Amino acid sequence: MTGTATASRTSPTDASLTDRLALSARCADGVTGTAAFFDWLAERQLHHAQRTERIPFDALDQWGFDPGTGDLGHVSGRFFSVQGLRVRSDFGAVPEWSQPIISQPEVGILGIAVREIGGVLHFLMQAKSEPGNVNGVQLSPTVQATRSNYTRVHGGSPVPYLDVFRTPEPGRVLADVLQSEQGSWFLRKRNRNMVVEAGAGLEAGEDFCWLTLGQLNALLRCENLVNMDARTVLSCLPDWDRVTGPGRAVHSGREIRSWLTGRRVTHEVVTERLPLRAVPGWHRTADAISHDEGRFFSIVAVHVGSRSREVPSWTQPLLRPHGRGVAALLVKRVDGVLHALMQARVEPGFADTVELGPTVQCTPANHAHLAAADRPAHLDLVLGADRARVLFDTVLSEEGGRFDHAQTRYLIISVDDRDAVEESAAFRWLSAGQLEDLLKYSGHVNVEARTLVAALRTVR
Repeated sequence: MTGTATASRTSPTDASLTDRLALSARCADGVTGTAAFFDWLAERQLHHAQRTERIPFDALDQWGFDPGTGDLGHVSGRFFSVQGLRVRSDFGAVPEWSQPIISQPEVGILGIAVREIGGVLHFLMQAKSEPGNVNGVQLSPTVQATRSNYTRVHGGSPVPYLDVFRTPEPGRVLADVLQSEQGSWFLRKRNRNMVVEAGAGLEAGEDFCWLTLGQLNALLRCENLVNMDARTVLSCLPDWDRVTGPGRAVHSGREIRSWLTGRRVTHEVVTERLPLRAVPGWHRTADAISHDEGRFFSIVAVHVGSRSREVPSWTQPLLRPHGRGVAALLVKRVDGVLHALMQARVEPGFADTVELGPTVQCTPANHAHLAAADRPAHLDLVLGADRARVLFDTVLSEEGGRFDHAQTRYLIISVDDRDAVEESAAFRWLSAGQLEDLLKYSGHVNVEARTLVAALRTVR
């Protein structure tokens, strides 16, 4: 969506990046007015209307079950596959289990292009429809593509703006880090999260819109609007509004790194690939692979018809969760410094065993059968929180290209000394600044926590 403001020729080095980001964060209306944005989005939703319908597995085109292992994959050997995994772990109430898991060893690109317009940094966002989205079109990064997509294994059209990220100009990369995705559903999946400043000549195509950081921060509060891939890229930006206060962090950065390293070597997580057909406790019907007790998730197949994607129609598997997730961050100020209670969380798909997750991250329905002592720590505090203490509360979608109607309720809740929220072996209070520092590196902060870091910047 093209605006009427003129492009500033200010060099990226003429002002500090944090100052420029702070200015964009304060700008509540950019070259695309907020009212105009919602008009554009509504028009894109009509244009990109997809027809997604469940189909039996034998109706999948170019996908099928391996006759030996039963693994579900694409005939090209690309994109992704669904395999079996056996897990043994000393984390959580269940020491051993088996499950299907998505294996997608490719590293994709999640990239947002930025450009100064009228002296203010604007972010080029895409209206993108995914087959698993609850509402069709959501706001995505400028480029959101797996390697199979951007190398056009599917024979489709080229990915717009790809060269901005594959061959960025020197000095124009504002963020560039490999980050993990859901470690309970993906096996060692990572994407390259990038923010790159483009020149004044970069224009917005009809499916793209320039927005300020202030507008994006406001849109984060809209249900199922800013997609997971956009949220994780935004979290990797340098912090433009770090609130240090008069005091210091509860723990030094060295102490936090030592604690996280200690959790990684303390916890045992042993994973073993299984043929999908041999995963105990799961069964396959004509149109789903499901847990025997109906919990967790199912693997299903869909047919997708689209007028606007790289290919007009296709079929694929999707992972469909059973129940809505909850991801919550407890926060408080210590000597004026904002801190968040982070969990050293084990998930079988993590490359490094442990990453920092939110205070609470679970699907409550999956724990309803457990004794109170085995329920996730702090879950009852989160679900029963006084509304006056809730700083952020929005239902947001997870990645719609692999997950079907996967939604998580994201919350940020303020606590104080009266709540007696104590640290334990698995939990530490980290300052907002320490979280920002860890986001510069791969494999430290998980994808759910990254959404909450992006949200936290809107409430301070």
